[in-house]
Amino acid sequence: MTTDILVLGLGELGTAVLKGLADILPPSTTLTALIRPSTLNSSSQSTAQKLAFLQSHNITPLTGDIESPPPSSLADLFRPFTIVISCLGYTSSGTKIQEKITRAVLAARVPRFIPWQFGVDYDVIGKGSAQDLFDEQCDVRSLLRNGEENPGTEWVIVSTGIFMSFLFEEFWGVVDVKEKQWVVRALGSWENKVTVTTPEDIGRLTARIVFEEPRIKNEVVFVAGDTISYAQLANIVEEITGSEVKRELWGVPNLKQGLAEDKDNGVKKYRVVFAEGRGCSWDMEKTFNFQRSIPVEDVKTWAKKNLLAKRE
Repeated sequence: MTTDILVLGLGELGTAVLKGLADILPPSTTLTALIRPSTLNSSSQSTAQKLAFLQSHNITPLTGDIESPPPSSLADLFRPFTIVISCLGYTSSGTKIQEKITRAVLAARVPRFIPWQFGVDYDVIGKGSAQDLFDEQCDVRSLLRNGEENPGTEWVIVSTGIFMSFLFEEFWGVVDVKEKQWVVRALGSWENKVTVTTPEDIGRLTARIVFEEPRIKNEVVFVAGDTISYAQLANIVEEITGSEVKRELWGVPNLKQGLAEDKDNGVKKYRVVFAEGRGCSWDMEKTFNFQRSIPVEDVKTWAKKNLLAKRE
């Protein structure tokens, strides 16, 4: 019996998941990637690289649009597949794309589904947080767990924390350089922790979860490259740069005030949630990779390879 896997999205996460799957693809298993028609018809170098990647890994491209068609058309698109894995993040269309995908998967009676929940622990954060986009993620979980809405699709949620590189992005504001002075800012407190994983490790671990025996079903699986406090992060930056790091605390009240003055700022919404410290980290000991002794890249290893290069 053939297992047909469809991966939605060919961005950084989708590519990593496709590679992870292709590297350990069992016999009688096919791998398909959904690509927007506009992407496939583009003559850009980026598109050429993506198509070359698919060809080299024996992945079949399938053209399709997620945002425009009604859910019934999406259900028809998904129906031939045994497993659907969504690596499509939030979109600019304003539609509830994650809920739309989930409803289409359930309507198509796809046997297994991994939704785009590669992030924080939405069960702990819950609805009504500073980041309103998280409400949809909670709604997706409710749909999957509702026996009336979901009569038979098995699901697995892979909680990964944020991309490891985000910790060091200038827009995030946690690690920065001001006038040649390295700065590390703690969100909420220096003891607050954050879980992070590289896209490459997310891809490898998701593939292992998909093919795990006995089969994992109807549960949240936690993975992590590292779980680190902001105090530990400051020490790592100091060690790698060889210079004294300026430490700044961004407390919850000040972050909330900043958001109140700029209500539509998505980054400020995220900062408040992470500063509040709920659902943004978990112990390494509870992770799938730790329990199976699967090696992953931690923050210190990543920073040694990338930190100084990012600031040149």
